[in-house]
Amino acid sequence: MELLRVRGLSYRYEDAPVLRGIDFCLESGGRLCVAGANGSGKSTLLELIAGCMKPSSGEILVNGERVSAKNAGTRRKTGMVFQDPDNQLFMPTVWEDTAFAVMHRGVSAEEGRELALETLRAVGAEHLADRPPYKLSGGEKQRAAIASALILKPEILLLDEPTAALDPRARRNIIALLKNLDCAAVIAGHDLDMMLELGGDALFLCRGRVAARGKAGDLLRDEAFLRSIGLELPLGLSGRREN
Repeated sequence: MELLRVRGLSYRYEDAPVLRGIDFCLESGGRLCVAGANGSGKSTLLELIAGCMKPSSGEILVNGERVSAKNAGTRRKTGMVFQDPDNQLFMPTVWEDTAFAVMHRGVSAEEGRELALETLRAVGAEHLADRPPYKLSGGEKQRAAIASALILKPEILLLDEPTAALDPRARRNIIALLKNLDCAAVIAGHDLDMMLELGGDALFLCRGRVAARGKAGDLLRDEAFLRSIGLELPLGLSGRREN
């Protein structure tokens, strides 16, 4: 069943085109990795899907409904995890950050804490509930940020560079978490090894346009294609080639 449809999507920042004529779809429960060199439009694409910005042209449909700032129903179906968790975590404790969205919609503090603990438990972070976010490690902050997006049970989770600046162990933990999501996900970033491990479909952007769409495992092994859009083989594949 088709969950997300992006059709003819374009976005301009002042006089500079950022995205041009983007088309793709995502099935319910599916996973799409979005890759591209710096400036290719990855983060902008996620923010448009989340309804944070208005397209210059084209449309984004979630379950057949057009995404817009005024359509609260479609915005509730997406959860956004920004590249820097510090931009998302601002409350005195992790549980309060996690519960913020539901409490903002009228849930009591007691029920909000229960929902927050349940969500934190699902991402392996219940033990962080009463800690201040500024005292967390990078991996712990990322889990807390993901929990704050998941508490509303979105149909699509949008993640921008979820493994950026993480140490190897934290990175492995986040990848394991992403593999077991119960919702569809669009994951943008530069970590091609993560994308290779996650599998599923991949969308490659180059200068704001779709350069390729297909199975991640196939496209990430195409060295000539990757080099043509300013990327290189995942490090894991490069190492195997050298051996």
